[in-house]
Amino acid sequence: MSTVSGITTYNNYGAWLREKYNGQRVFKVIVDGGFTCPNRDGSKGYGGCTYCNVDSFTPEITRSLPEMRDQLAIGMERARQMYKADKFIVYFQPNTNTYAPAHYLKMLYDEALSVNTEDIVGLSVGTRADCIDAEKIALLESYTNNFDVDLEMGMESIYEDTLAQLNRGCSHTELVNILNMLTNTKLDICVHSIFGLPGETKEMMLAYANEINRFPQINFVKLHHLYIVEGSIMGVKYKRDPFKLFSMEEYAEFLCELIPRLRPDIVIQRLFGISDKQFLIAPNWGLPKSGIQSYFENYLEKKGVVQGSLYNGL
Repeated sequence: MSTVSGITTYNNYGAWLREKYNGQRVFKVIVDGGFTCPNRDGSKGYGGCTYCNVDSFTPEITRSLPEMRDQLAIGMERARQMYKADKFIVYFQPNTNTYAPAHYLKMLYDEALSVNTEDIVGLSVGTRADCIDAEKIALLESYTNNFDVDLEMGMESIYEDTLAQLNRGCSHTELVNILNMLTNTKLDICVHSIFGLPGETKEMMLAYANEINRFPQINFVKLHHLYIVEGSIMGVKYKRDPFKLFSMEEYAEFLCELIPRLRPDIVIQRLFGISDKQFLIAPNWGLPKSGIQSYFENYLEKKGVVQGSLYNGL
């Protein structure tokens, strides 16, 4: 649990990493494996999810280096200098990082894990449920003898109507089916959710917690508020006809209601989303990432929030 001024609030990923790795500083290094997405290349659709512009959340250093080994080597060195990092998790983040045959994925993951292997403790792979199958699960599990492996899947919404409006191309039913396949997996499972999507009420969003809670194989969550970025379909629509987005205080209040409903064992990797400033349209909360993090943690402390305090055990 994350402790602010002596008060336990939520199961924080940074604290979890420090405890797991005996106080060492463990840092995720983002790598672009050159993947695309079935919702962009025509396999499932074109244009991608309406909220998405991959460049908006991919570090500039990653976008500017075509060679994966260079991305990792420079990313690790930067993390050592700026954050005093000791160990690293290789994070395949941009696009859909299981969207290829398993033999090709193995070649790519093997190469990434061979860069300064002695300093790498984990592999994190971001993907979609419709690009996972038994063969790819087995491949990822084959790395768990030597590394911690985190499989991160976009859930975004639990409502099929919302997902259809987002041009998601991947249903919640498909996610549930994969989660059921992962019931006894050796992988750490992370799901990513977006709050504030058009048409969803607070009560609808709070119900995400119950849906996440019912899968004991979910170890991690990423909680994001909806933000609008340049280069996305939603960005074009928002400029034409702006709609309601969370203010920072409104989102903090929402977290105060959501976090107590989450199972206490689930590790929260993120409380909010963030975009490169050059892409962000709205909402602009006027603080750097560290300032937003401090604001939310202080707000949770002030409200006496404790993760799992309202969890009903179902």
